[in-house]
Amino acid sequence: MEDNKLIPNLFRTEYRKIISVLCKHFGLQQIEIAEDIAGETFLTAAEVWGTKGTPNNPTAWLYTVAKNKTINYLKRKSNFQDNIAPELRYTNQNFSKAKIDFSPQNINDSQLQMMFAICHPAIPTKAQIGLSLRILCGFGIQEIADAFLARKGTIKKRLYRAKKTLREEQVDIILPNASEIDERLETVLLTIYLLFNEGYHSVSQDTTLRKDLCLEAMRLCNMLVENKLTNRPRVNALLSLMCFHASRFEARMDNNGELILYEDQDPTLWNADLIRKGEYFLDCAANVDTVSTYHLEAAIAWWHTRKADTKEKWENILQLYNRLLQMEYSPVAALNRTYALSKARGIREAIAEAQKLQLGDNHFYFSLLGELYTEVDKNKAKQHFQRAFSLAKTEPQRHLIQKKIDSL
Repeated sequence: MEDNKLIPNLFRTEYRKIISVLCKHFGLQQIEIAEDIAGETFLTAAEVWGTKGTPNNPTAWLYTVAKNKTINYLKRKSNFQDNIAPELRYTNQNFSKAKIDFSPQNINDSQLQMMFAICHPAIPTKAQIGLSLRILCGFGIQEIADAFLARKGTIKKRLYRAKKTLREEQVDIILPNASEIDERLETVLLTIYLLFNEGYHSVSQDTTLRKDLCLEAMRLCNMLVENKLTNRPRVNALLSLMCFHASRFEARMDNNGELILYEDQDPTLWNADLIRKGEYFLDCAANVDTVSTYHLEAAIAWWHTRKADTKEKWENILQLYNRLLQMEYSPVAALNRTYALSKARGIREAIAEAQKLQLGDNHFYFSLLGELYTEVDKNKAKQHFQRAFSLAKTEPQRHLIQKKIDSL
C-alpha cells in the first residue's frame, strides 16, 4: 500500500479498536482522554513515519505507542495527584495498575461491549447511532451529517450531549443482560448497516466503493453472530445481506475504478464463496416468528445473485420490495422497487409509478427516470439524466451519468 494512503487506512481500521480498549480501561466517563490518546498516536505515526519510514508492523507499532502514551498519561496524573492535588486522587486504586491489553480477544470484547454501552437507552437513538459511527466506525462529522441529512453543527451538539449523558449515567462498558441486549440490539445493527452502506454507496468521498468500511461492518456483525448472547436471527440476516452484496464487489468496478451497474455486470466475477456464506447465514436467520427488514433485504440480495434475468426473478424481487415498503418506507427502497417493476411488468407501468414518487432532490430518482425513458422518449431521458448529473454528489456518479447522456 502507498505510504500516503497507509495512515488514513490504518486510522479507519485501528482508531476504533484503540478507542474501545482505552475506553474500557478509563471508563466512558473519560471518553475524551481515550480519544485524545488515540488521536495523538496517529499524529505521532505521521511525524515519525514521515522521517524514519514505515515500521515493519505498523499496527503493532500503533498499539505500542498508544499503550506508552496511556502509561505516560497515568504517570502524569499520579504525580499531579500526589504532589499538587491529593484531594483529587482517583478513587479506584487499580486505575494506574490495570493492564492495557491490545490482544485480538480483548479488542473484540472491548468493541462488542462498547457497541452496547454507547447504545444505552438514556441516549436518543440518533445520538446512539451518531456516536457509534464516530467512535466505533471512525466516521468524520461530515460523514455522519451526510448519513442523517443534517448540518455539521447539529451533529456536533448531538454527540456532545450523548457523551455528557454517558458520563452522568456512569454507563459501564460491559455486555448487558439478555433483556437489555434485546432493547439495544436494533440500534447496534442499524449502525453496522449504515457503516456497510457508506462503503457500498459512498456519498462522502469521490470513490465508487470503500471496501474497508464494508469489511469492517461485516467483521462487527460477525462478532455478534459468534457471541451466543447476540446471535439472533436478524443478526444473521444482516450478515447474510452483506455477504450477498460483497459477493459482487469485483463486478461493480471496471479496471479504471468506475462503477458498473447491475445489468452490465459480469456474473462470472461474482464470488461464489461469499454467496454460499450468505445462503448459510440466511438459513440461520430463518427460524424466527417475526421477519425483519434485514430478512427481506437479504432475500432481495439473494435473488440478485441469480444469474438468469427472468420475469420470475424480478417478480419475486418486486413482491419482496412491496413487503419491505409496508414495514418501513424509504426512498431508496421505493426507487429499487420501481426498477424491479420495470423488469417484471414493463417500462410504462414503471414510469407511472416512478412519477408518483416525486423525489425532486434525489439524483438516483432522475437517473431511474432517465433509464426508464431511454426506450420511450430519448429527449425526456436526456433531461432527466442532466438533472441527475446536477444533483450527483461524487465524481464517479457524475461520470456514470455523463456516459448515459453521451450514449443517447
